[in-house]
Amino acid sequence: MLKKIFALILLSTFVISCGSRKSTGKIVTKNAEAVSVIEKHYSTETQFNTVSGKLRAVYQDDEKTQSVNLSFRMEKDKAIWMSASILGFPVAKAYITPTSVSYYEKVSQTYFDGDFSLVSDFLGTPLDFQKLQNLLIGQAIYDLRTEEYDFVQSPRGLQFVKDDAMLMKKMFLLNASSFKAEAQQLIQDKDNRGLTVTYDEYQKVDGLVFPENIRIIANEGGSNTNIDLTYRSLTFNEEVSFPFDIPSGYEEISLK
Repeated sequence: MLKKIFALILLSTFVISCGSRKSTGKIVTKNAEAVSVIEKHYSTETQFNTVSGKLRAVYQDDEKTQSVNLSFRMEKDKAIWMSASILGFPVAKAYITPTSVSYYEKVSQTYFDGDFSLVSDFLGTPLDFQKLQNLLIGQAIYDLRTEEYDFVQSPRGLQFVKDDAMLMKKMFLLNASSFKAEAQQLIQDKDNRGLTVTYDEYQKVDGLVFPENIRIIANEGGSNTNIDLTYRSLTFNEEVSFPFDIPSGYEEISLK
């Protein structure tokens, strides 16, 4: 179960991701209203160096529902670290940087320690750190500045849609007041899989806006997996460390 939680938290946004363009700062779309919204989405992005706190993760698939407590630390654009515990006992850790993905689980005494190319080859799609970070802090997973989107203002919010039947349908719904993400959806019809992320609540800590609850729904074929994440006790811009040493004697997971 813990392996699935970490895999979805750390990699769900990657499982159905395609290669994305790097932003040059120039907004591609020609719609003036859309340009204004995109500019506000990025100008109001929460600015911090580090954040740490607690995460409550509830995992549900077609067979069971389980929960786990996670200690969470992030240095923006550099590292994401999570440590899982059950009844106060540490049982797993994950550490991810822009160039590496590492994980180990005490119960099974297994670990994975590699780079994004290994995981990309295994999943058959390119991965990157930025998409995961965006998902966790309430920013659009894909850079809205780099592609042309259909833009609609509605009572639900500010919606951007790009429908490429051969690759992926992308939908991003932003709050009309805060310009933070309220929902994000990525769908690959040809592979019958998709990812939906919704942000039920945001919280303000030391003047910084950050998600309070994130719901992740990943589906493939007829199977659905849900993860409900709740952030607690957040602290910003304090010194953080990322202790991570794979215990000796653990068996390496081979991605083949």
